[in-house]
Amino acid sequence: MSDRPTPRRQFLGRLPLPERAFLADALRAETVGGVLLLCAAVLALVWANAWPGSYQNVLDWSFGPNTPLHLHLSLDTWAKDGLLAVFFFVAGVELKRELVAGELRDPKAAALPVVAAVCGVALPAIVYALVNLGPNGELHGWAIPTATDIAFALGVLAVVGSRLPSSLRAFLLTLAVVDDLIAILIIAIFYSHGIKLWALGLAVLGLVLFYALHRMRVHGWYLYLPLAFVIWALMHESGIHATVAGVAMGLMLRCTKDPGEEHSPAEHIEHLVRPFSAGFCVPVFALFAAGVAIGPQAIGQVFTQASPLGVVVGLLVGKTVGIFGGTWLAARFTKAELNPELEWGDVFALAVLAGIGFTVSLLIAELAFPDDHQLAERDKAAVLIGSLLCALVAAVLLRLRNRRYQRMEA
Repeated sequence: MSDRPTPRRQFLGRLPLPERAFLADALRAETVGGVLLLCAAVLALVWANAWPGSYQNVLDWSFGPNTPLHLHLSLDTWAKDGLLAVFFFVAGVELKRELVAGELRDPKAAALPVVAAVCGVALPAIVYALVNLGPNGELHGWAIPTATDIAFALGVLAVVGSRLPSSLRAFLLTLAVVDDLIAILIIAIFYSHGIKLWALGLAVLGLVLFYALHRMRVHGWYLYLPLAFVIWALMHESGIHATVAGVAMGLMLRCTKDPGEEHSPAEHIEHLVRPFSAGFCVPVFALFAAGVAIGPQAIGQVFTQASPLGVVVGLLVGKTVGIFGGTWLAARFTKAELNPELEWGDVFALAVLAGIGFTVSLLIAELAFPDDHQLAERDKAAVLIGSLLCALVAAVLLRLRNRRYQRMEA
């Protein structure tokens, strides 16, 4: 027998390679990302309602340097400006991949999900505006119900739609990618204030350098990671929302393979970053964004005040009618065709599912009313309630569609 002592396992130490690989693969799955997001939201609601003072103190705790750039930010701001930049970086990579090798490469195949995404953004905004036309309305929050949360939506689809055609998931993914692009454009154009041209110019120069190094096949995370942080910091300083930097860098990554490469840089980097985004960035953002007061009075205000009511109706009705109606009109009056694997019942269930507007909608609710904390809280509660209603209705509809396909297989 060997006298060599058995190595001791460190508590919270670095996991062995097989366990790290298993954990990373799990975090890439939509169901796991959706569950973590849901757990973070529930924890935020419990924390904010049971110990509101403690929750707010944590949100307001600030750290970071004041010079040379103003980065002494609260935890809340670090979460929505910093961590969500990683989320949008992954979204930018997904969009680039769809443009180069996915559904968006073929205009004919892309027509339906693109039209669906555009209508799924426009109609919720119109519904919100109609609800808020009265004297007590708040039109500045028109963009809150326009976004689809891809993590939650794909998670629900994966859980309840095991027998549904794979083309339905591809339709949802393409729709959500275009939706994310529109959302980031809305944030950049309508919710950016006090633009500092010198910082914006330097951020653009940083993006040009990032692109040039990438195209010259220069490798090394130690170059790109500091450069990415500088670009993000300059974009934040410029007054344009810092998540724009994330999506811009994602779109710049190369999605084609050079001779001898097993994976393209975009595929490789997304494979590395996605677990961090799904397992840490988005859940932590949800923890700091979803903590709103939920009680009889708050719920009553959601359904009696114009702005939060517009959010709920926009998510549940606007998204459904916009996506389904846009898809039907495109298939009826253009050369675009619905995938033969799908039926219109599938598209309707998917349209309801796309009303889950959690992550980006919470972000826009904060950006829309920076000086009215109470209204922002009511609209965030409306996002949670509207997303929950869409998830429940979509789960029922998708389950019915799933049973239909199951019977067809049998």
